[in-house]
Amino acid sequence: MQGWPLYILSAVQIVAVAAILGLVFFHGGAWDLQRCMGSALVVVGVAGMATARYQLGKSFTVRAEAHQLVTRGIYSKIRNPIYAFGVIMLAGLVLILHRPVFWLFILAIVVMQTFRARREAQVLEAAFGDDYREYRRKTWF
Repeated sequence: MQGWPLYILSAVQIVAVAAILGLVFFHGGAWDLQRCMGSALVVVGVAGMATARYQLGKSFTVRAEAHQLVTRGIYSKIRNPIYAFGVIMLAGLVLILHRPVFWLFILAIVVMQTFRARREAQVLEAAFGDDYREYRRKTWF
């Protein structure tokens, strides 16, 4: 992804993160242990997603495409860090909001991300072959 679509998507992501952080810090209610733990998870999740997104650079796409095999930074340990840290962030939001029914929403997202990660893996394996298989062997999710 390059040019204006990349800038527009980046702006939308920044606004979404600001909204999430606003929810964390300005949501009514007491700062009990659950809210503190949830806030910590949100901060870790957002930081991890931002780091992964930055390290992915111009290889980031909305649809599964193979531009470059990124294996540096956080991608040297986790194949899909944006998905992993996204779930951490969502878990934090569930704790902050004190709405256990939202765990079902997270479960649905994990299932969808698993299918999407498998599709991305197929695209990357077709494009990079043995290099991708070796990378996959050395990394988690």
